[in-house]
Amino acid sequence: MLDVLYEDNHLLVVNKPALLPTMGVAEDRSSLLAVAKQYVRRKYNKPGNVYLGIVSRLDAPVTGVVLIARTSKAAGRLAEQFRDRQVEKTYWALVEGRAAVEDQKLVDYMRKDERHRRMHIAAKDAPGAQLAELSFRSLVTPRVSPKSAVSLIEVTPLTGRKHQIRVQLSQAGLPIVGDRKYGGSVQFSPGIALHSRRLVVDHPVSKMQIVFETPPPHSWQRFLEH
Repeated sequence: MLDVLYEDNHLLVVNKPALLPTMGVAEDRSSLLAVAKQYVRRKYNKPGNVYLGIVSRLDAPVTGVVLIARTSKAAGRLAEQFRDRQVEKTYWALVEGRAAVEDQKLVDYMRKDERHRRMHIAAKDAPGAQLAELSFRSLVTPRVSPKSAVSLIEVTPLTGRKHQIRVQLSQAGLPIVGDRKYGGSVQFSPGIALHSRRLVVDHPVSKMQIVFETPPPHSWQRFLEH
């Protein structure tokens, strides 16, 4: 079942569940792209192949807003916005430890470890190293238990590197809850406690600014107090 947040002739915006890959998997495995194509095919009675272009991609264990273009023209215009950093992306994360109240900025260099299929922090002059920047702030609300060793933070990535938020927060001593690949030790299921909370883009045709938001999934509730 596809959780559709917004839909028109040019865009399809959905709330991705945990553990569903966005795209790029074997044909015998399900993906968000395949589910979305099936949704469009059935709703609009479209025979044959359906064009959809993933514009914002999330790691399989991550939840939240994913932007999909319904035409190649829309895909190209949206990709240009991402490339020129004209898009506002906001994530929420539950992290181990106590995040400082003050706004923080992380600046690192990252490279891919092909052998172990993961990203890691590297020296600036290391082969293949790419600049990775993000800012984050603690969300100080009464919903987070003062007795818990878990902090709720809001993250704004300033670059778009693979696994960037996961790697940089872990390097800063704040691994994401459930993310055992990058140092997490607190149990969490399904997926990890990283959520694409908010996405702001200009509509590819009308040029109007449009905002997409979705709350974190129910699996977060045991870490949050009402």
